[in-house]
Amino acid sequence: MVAPPDNDVLWARALHFQHNDSPALCGVSLGVREGEILAVTGPRGSGKTTLLQCLAGVLPARQGEVWFNSTPVHTMGSLARERLRRDRFGWIDPSPLLLPELNAWENAALPLMLRGTSRRRAKAAALEWLERLDIGGCARTRPPQLSRPERQRIAVARALAACPTVLFADEPTASLHRAEGAQVLRTLTSAARSHGITVVLAAHHEDATAVADRSVSLLDGRQVNTVHLPPVTEEGRAPCSLSV
Repeated sequence: MVAPPDNDVLWARALHFQHNDSPALCGVSLGVREGEILAVTGPRGSGKTTLLQCLAGVLPARQGEVWFNSTPVHTMGSLARERLRRDRFGWIDPSPLLLPELNAWENAALPLMLRGTSRRRAKAAALEWLERLDIGGCARTRPPQLSRPERQRIAVARALAACPTVLFADEPTASLHRAEGAQVLRTLTSAARSHGITVVLAAHHEDATAVADRSVSLLDGRQVNTVHLPPVTEEGRAPCSLSV
């Protein structure tokens, strides 16, 4: 087992994973530098979510290695991986998963309070990020009374308020209209850059690559250099060209 390069905050080698005997990752390797924004692109079903979950320790890879700051995540037990996600990682889902009984600032402050941060400090951090994301006016409103774009901004604020070392964003604009999604992406990435947060961003459209420092593409669980997926023809079939 060889330790990763010192300048990579995340490093993975030859990751393999299967869902119900169906390959989801097939030998994926990559490194992410500190403060870098990496876009993981590809069509739906290409393995983007599985890759992020393996990198974050949500799913233990069946084969391969995952390192975080030269610490082998792939050898950690489930409790150690859970602490790592709580203390060092942030996560944004495609749909805003908020607690309906808590208001906006309480949802945004929740990860900090779970770490043991005082309610006062957690509230201050949450309110700061809600303001930065132009959702401060809804700080005391509960999620059921808010629109989907507003709820997604709260989810982004929740991920950023805890100042994670690495933020995993899994299709964070999938539930938004294109203009709203582009604005959330710009805000997310500019906030991450200003705080030196490393971001691994999964997306299936070109907007993600425009805000990222670098991108990698997946197709059927494998890394590819380029992916071209033409619109489906009337016969329901279209050729697929790729270079690997």
